[in-house]
Amino acid sequence: MLQGLNPPEHTRARRSIGNIFDRRTLEKLRTPIAATVEELLDTLEERIREEGEADFSVLVSEELTIAAMGHWLGIPRADYALVRSLSHAHIYAQELLPTPSQLATANVGMLGMREYFTNLVKDRRENPGDDVISGWIRTWDELEPDRESADHHVYLLVMFIVGAALETTSTLLSNLVWTLDQHPDQRAWLLENPHEVPRAVEEVLRFDPPVHVTTRAAARDMVVGGVPIARDELVHTLIASANRDPARTTDPDTFDIRREGGHLSHLAFGGGIHYCIGAGMARMEAQLLLSAVIRRFPTLRVSAQPQWEPRVAFRHYTALPVTTG
Repeated sequence: MLQGLNPPEHTRARRSIGNIFDRRTLEKLRTPIAATVEELLDTLEERIREEGEADFSVLVSEELTIAAMGHWLGIPRADYALVRSLSHAHIYAQELLPTPSQLATANVGMLGMREYFTNLVKDRRENPGDDVISGWIRTWDELEPDRESADHHVYLLVMFIVGAALETTSTLLSNLVWTLDQHPDQRAWLLENPHEVPRAVEEVLRFDPPVHVTTRAAARDMVVGGVPIARDELVHTLIASANRDPARTTDPDTFDIRREGGHLSHLAFGGGIHYCIGAGMARMEAQLLLSAVIRRFPTLRVSAQPQWEPRVAFRHYTALPVTTG
């Protein structure tokens, strides 16, 4: 997987992806994603009207993320639920200390994703078009003379991007609602200043990032912060803790949309050569959704304690009940 590679392998794989979320691509995606946001919020509104409350995570966050990714990659809508469930299962392999049952679940998810995306790449090989996956196939055909090897590289890229995007972005979208609900003064200020939605998204990313922990293996003997680390030793990087480093952020434990330099003061998307490929798309989804929520549901509030998957690294909501009034 891409996040586990170092140069030169990482450089080669990363360059093969290209600048997939440049400004032009994001602008093309903005209209269909915005339309999806409105449709999902229509469903949320109807459910609240009928039942008094609704699950924001299930009805909005999960659906928006797979719809955006599915539209971009050309995944059939009928397959959205399958891809989402496989992604949820396989991400357990990224946990800090996965249990045997979590590893078994992850294995089932991984095998399912391998079968699904191998077949998807095979279909694009046989029916090429002007789409992202077909473009990657053409790129890897130039890098790899063996077509089987080229297709394998494309399959790995697609599976990595889908898995990473679905888990992290859906959590970010629910975090927007939960965090603002817990800080009513900040929420009230945002309602009066809706143009500050981008800053609100950045502060949520800093305050409670979707990924709290990542793990890497040291490529060589080194000393970091006075701590010796041996080659091949596993290092757990605490992103959530780094985002609250008082040396980087003033009053870091306070959620403050109006703090200066919000986009510079967090590591929610990582950094360096491993900076998140889909950061631009995640930000756009979050901004479009939050703008629509505060416009359409000014009295939205969380009606019961949220529920999370038993995870540490990749956090994930299983329920976020909301209501209005």
